[in-house]
Amino acid sequence: MRNTESTVSPVVEAWATYRTTSAADWPARRLLRAKGDTRVSVVLPARNEEATVGAIVSTIREHLVDRVPLVDELIVVDSRSTDRTAQVARAAGAEVVSQDAMTRGLPRLTGKGDALWAGLAAAEGDVVAFVDADLREFRPHFVTGLIGPLLTDPSVDFVKGFYHRPLVGTAGVEADGGGRVTELMARPVLNLFWPELAGFVQPLAGEYAGRREVLEQVPFVSGYGVETAMLIDLLELVGLDALAQVDLGERKHRHQDTAALGRMSAQIMLTAWSRLQRRGWVSPGAMPAALLTQFRRGGSEALPNLEREIVVSDVSIEERPPLAQLRHRVPRRRVAA
Repeated sequence: MRNTESTVSPVVEAWATYRTTSAADWPARRLLRAKGDTRVSVVLPARNEEATVGAIVSTIREHLVDRVPLVDELIVVDSRSTDRTAQVARAAGAEVVSQDAMTRGLPRLTGKGDALWAGLAAAEGDVVAFVDADLREFRPHFVTGLIGPLLTDPSVDFVKGFYHRPLVGTAGVEADGGGRVTELMARPVLNLFWPELAGFVQPLAGEYAGRREVLEQVPFVSGYGVETAMLIDLLELVGLDALAQVDLGERKHRHQDTAALGRMSAQIMLTAWSRLQRRGWVSPGAMPAALLTQFRRGGSEALPNLEREIVVSDVSIEERPPLAQLRHRVPRRRVAA
């Protein structure tokens, strides 16, 4: 009789045990002693985040620049904001750079991944931490937790955050309801094709840190596939043992509607497809469609019998090549936003 009982991969279980820590394990003053001459940069990609970016920058400056000099550089990348994101971030104490200025002379790309690439190009630290700019109730352990393993263990090249993501709805609060795209798209895809990454609790987390010399060797996908691509590419570049994760507690931020999550999922699927092509697992000439058809109830253009509008979105992805390949084309001096 076939044994249908499922077990965790020994590799995943061992890695998760060995390479998972908590933010509480990395107090700032302990890290300051371990820091030595290592320079630390914190980068926040931000598009229309005037409501939250100031509090995040102020918290990092107060606790990790002024009180404990752990962060050497605090950069906000203004990703074509139409609100006061740049002014608010600058007033709070960040250096603000323009995504377009940092990529001037290169093909124009859109999306979060390109802002992250621009931030890496602007940063000068040996360790670079990325933090989303839409977080509410931000605490300094979001930074110390990410950089702790990198400052204390030379065998770690990249650290991914994970957390509880409460989803507030009409029926109340679902403690871990915020990771919908992770559970419905990213985790199944990674488990199917890159099972070594199955131990990552939050593969799409926007908080992570790495060594500059490693981050500069991987491409950055322009859209919402950037985190998926980064994990896959780093796995192939440095191996699973050089990757780690840290529990950051609870993360509060705004949530997107279901249609937006569908577009995000489509970009993640296209990103995974591109990596499968590179490994020769799908035909090099086979290109999936990059248009996503969705339906919206009502509206002036609702079709007969459907009572819905058809909405078509371009979910194609592009990539910025590894920074190491384009360093000679990046501005030597940062250009303010």
